[in-house]
Amino acid sequence: MSATTMKTIDLPVRVKDAFGAAVVAAIVGLPMLGLTTRDGMGGLQVQTRWPLLAAFVACVFAGRLIAQWGWERFSVLSVRRSRSRPAPELAGDRGLVWAGTACVAFAIALPLVFSGNRYAIDTATTVLIYVMLGWGLNVVVGLAGLLDLGYVAFYAVGAYTYGLLSTHFGLGFWEVLPVAGALAALFGMLLGYPTLRLRGDYLAIVTLGFGEIIRLILVNWSDLTGGPNGVSSIPRPTFFGLPLQASADGPTFASFFHIDYSPGQRIVFLYYLILVLALLTNLLVARLRRLPVGRAWEAVREDEIACRAMGMNVTNVKLSAFATGAMLAGFAGVFFAARQGFISPESFTFPESATILAIVVLGGMGSQLGVVFAATVLVVLPELGRDFSEYRMLLFGIAMVLIMIVRPGGLIRHRRATVNAPVSAPDVEVKP
Repeated sequence: MSATTMKTIDLPVRVKDAFGAAVVAAIVGLPMLGLTTRDGMGGLQVQTRWPLLAAFVACVFAGRLIAQWGWERFSVLSVRRSRSRPAPELAGDRGLVWAGTACVAFAIALPLVFSGNRYAIDTATTVLIYVMLGWGLNVVVGLAGLLDLGYVAFYAVGAYTYGLLSTHFGLGFWEVLPVAGALAALFGMLLGYPTLRLRGDYLAIVTLGFGEIIRLILVNWSDLTGGPNGVSSIPRPTFFGLPLQASADGPTFASFFHIDYSPGQRIVFLYYLILVLALLTNLLVARLRRLPVGRAWEAVREDEIACRAMGMNVTNVKLSAFATGAMLAGFAGVFFAARQGFISPESFTFPESATILAIVVLGGMGSQLGVVFAATVLVVLPELGRDFSEYRMLLFGIAMVLIMIVRPGGLIRHRRATVNAPVSAPDVEVKP
């Protein structure tokens, strides 16, 4: 496709491509649909189902033709729409600002809208945890362009820091929160320093190995981490020292405010707590993006060699990205441990890192609002598919593939620089 014309696909090419898809469908479907077994007189017997296999191959052939035609029409309409109006500046698009404001307003009112529905509030709390994790990984992947597959390791560092310090030394949630963030940032720098010369797939492999090292340490260092049994009896966060429980040695939240105790009070409090932490994370990342360090992240993402040629200290830039993202993951880990009351290595496996990375990519690398939408989709969609337990993950995977086909750049594309240098007019020499 050129800048002025749309190239259409000839019918013979379409038929050839559809025929290739039908051949693949026949090969894959032969052992699954064409052949089956049944009980016979002499034991199991192989029975053929050629009509079913032929119908499946014909559906694939026709579906491939229809999909090609539909995709071509969609591409033509997209090009026409893009030519008819100028592309909006996403960094200052008022529509995105209003959408973000609406999301915040809905998040604040959600416990009132779903009052008494603990399942909805718990699900929303899980969404906000992944939003916070996505914003942290967005600093590393979306802004700095560093592919990190071991991000869950920093999540685990924050969770275990709170679990161990609270159970062994009696420290509270608010006391451990900055300590866990600083310790996770330190681990981020320890990961970032030996990987400064690596890029792309090599960096991904090293970060994946780092995440597995942390998980194996949690599993095998039983004297410190409890091994596979994890850490239990982790205290819950309090409201300025007031525990949200039925009774305590001192005043509780209900007795201090002279209200009846309800188990839902703790659920709502935890929801608003993670909402505040997530909003503070968003403000921090948005502020950092406009500071010199944020602009340096984006510059390294676009062209690291050019940054080195300009005298930029790429080492410090990468380390700051790793440390910032790890710190935010540590904060989220502290909340996760406080919410669950129990942590174990099974909660910090590679699939968690893959899910967080999928949130960043699906939402659009570099887009804060896109992370919110993607986290909502990836958390809520499997919940809606619980009635289809056998096909739950299949439907989830199909939905993700369809989203990435329709929006290959993410739900909200954002690859422009956060701050654009003003373009000044060239100096013109005026001769007398």
